[in-house]
Amino acid sequence: MDLKIPGLYIHIPFCLSKCPYCDFYSSTSISAVPDFLDALCKEMEMYCNRFNPFDTVYIGGGTPSLLSPQQLENILIRVRENFNLLSNTEITIETNPADLNRSFLESMRENGINRLNIGVQSFDEKVLDFLERRHSVKQAISSVEDSRKAGFHNIGLDLIYGVSGQDIESWLDTLKQAVAFSPEHISCYQLTLEAKTPLGIRYQAGEFPIPGEELQHEFFIKTSQFLEGAGYLHYEVSNFARGKEHTSRHNQKYWDHSPYLGLGPAAHSFQCNQRWWNHRSLDQYLAAIDAGNLPVEQTETLTVEQLRLEALYLGLRTRKGISLQDFQKEYHYDLLAEKENILSKLEEEGFVSIQDGTLTPTQTGLAVADSLGLI
Repeated sequence: MDLKIPGLYIHIPFCLSKCPYCDFYSSTSISAVPDFLDALCKEMEMYCNRFNPFDTVYIGGGTPSLLSPQQLENILIRVRENFNLLSNTEITIETNPADLNRSFLESMRENGINRLNIGVQSFDEKVLDFLERRHSVKQAISSVEDSRKAGFHNIGLDLIYGVSGQDIESWLDTLKQAVAFSPEHISCYQLTLEAKTPLGIRYQAGEFPIPGEELQHEFFIKTSQFLEGAGYLHYEVSNFARGKEHTSRHNQKYWDHSPYLGLGPAAHSFQCNQRWWNHRSLDQYLAAIDAGNLPVEQTETLTVEQLRLEALYLGLRTRKGISLQDFQKEYHYDLLAEKENILSKLEEEGFVSIQDGTLTPTQTGLAVADSLGLI
């Protein structure tokens, strides 16, 4: 039996408008929502005995908050009918500030949702315009205030930095505004422009610049220093929590090879040494389920070496780091002996620390975590 407790992810593949930087799968045609919800319930039934009880449920997207309270309630009723949830399950939903009002928030809380992720992105109107977000700064502020009034005690804010024309000062203003709400969690993502997104295409055509490597590094370090100074724990490259108890339990499953089940188009799943993912197409997803098949596009079986490399890469993105003893036990690989020279060099240069049998990245190391994972 797997000692790690699995998590459940549900992908709601709809948005009222598509953000030009977003590479996640979603459709702006919401007429298919009822068909999708029917198919989602059938997909749950197909998996009902495949996983141990879950202790996290994460409803992401797309924009889950464009569903009605009744539709969200039905999803959670079906989740509880098909799967076992432990009593302390963390149930998160991603939301757009434009969708949130007191009655909607209160109904979500009554349905058992106990953690909110609000896609604020910025408290700077110019940045919101550049990112073509469908909410205003005013809506961002009222969405956080209303969430508190509706009784939510676990709120996460998503923010984006490294936007064209943004300087450190205006970014720090957004961070100050965020911290003023005392959210339990803050995620700060550097804007990455995928080649095929509208913003990526415009960038490649030379329409606007984005911060160079030095400035990006400064954004990262200043963000970490500011939020740690405000009492937040920088526990993963992009993630900060007001104490260990407020870290995202669900996201940590992706970083430590815990099993997880992903439902909905383009969702990924992982169990033992198997990874599989669903069709990145609503039509193909619906057709597969209509034919009585799992909507899986592809499956891969990971070798011990692949799992080891992933564990190294993911572990060096977290402040928890890697327990050398556990790593050796699980992957039959003595990291300290095999990588002695390079680890000594990284420690000397201040990128990693090796203490009490644990290899952890420093703040400087987290800034270049993707490169650290290549050792």
